[in-house]
Amino acid sequence: MLLFCLTKCRYNCNRNIKSLNSMNIQIGQKAPDFTLYDSERNKVSLADFKGKNVLILFYPQAFSSTCTEELCTVRDDIARYSNANAQVLGISVDSIFTLKRYRDEQGYNFPLLSDFNKEVSAAYDSLYENWIFDMKGVSKRSAFIVDKEGHIQYAELVETKDAVPDFAAINQRLTELN
Repeated sequence: MLLFCLTKCRYNCNRNIKSLNSMNIQIGQKAPDFTLYDSERNKVSLADFKGKNVLILFYPQAFSSTCTEELCTVRDDIARYSNANAQVLGISVDSIFTLKRYRDEQGYNFPLLSDFNKEVSAAYDSLYENWIFDMKGVSKRSAFIVDKEGHIQYAELVETKDAVPDFAAINQRLTELN
């Protein structure tokens, strides 16, 4: 059964974006490298994509409505990312087993990576110590573009409940990099 993807546009909502000055990740810096397992149990490293732009999307939890909206937006517009020579990677702290079911049910056409040990989320300053319902160590909704040489070219941390990354700004930056 395919879950319903929300279509209500929230890109122009009241946003609370964390400023780059208060983030550990800075534009132009070398992106922290990582190796994580994907939903198909394969190891995936950022270094695997040298020579391509990479859009990294951290999201809190598989199957939640806002995460599903965010990732369905990317799924439905995957040609734009392919045309920009960009690989999309979704990262959450969910297990590979949860991500497998989520990917299969939603038909995502890009890798979902499990940061179960929370190391990559922390390296990208994208980890809530405390989240809803007393959950500890959940990925923050954030977006990063890593250029073909491995440097951060875009960083956005979305702190507003139910908001998604600014895909217009992301797409503009990818166009500029291509």
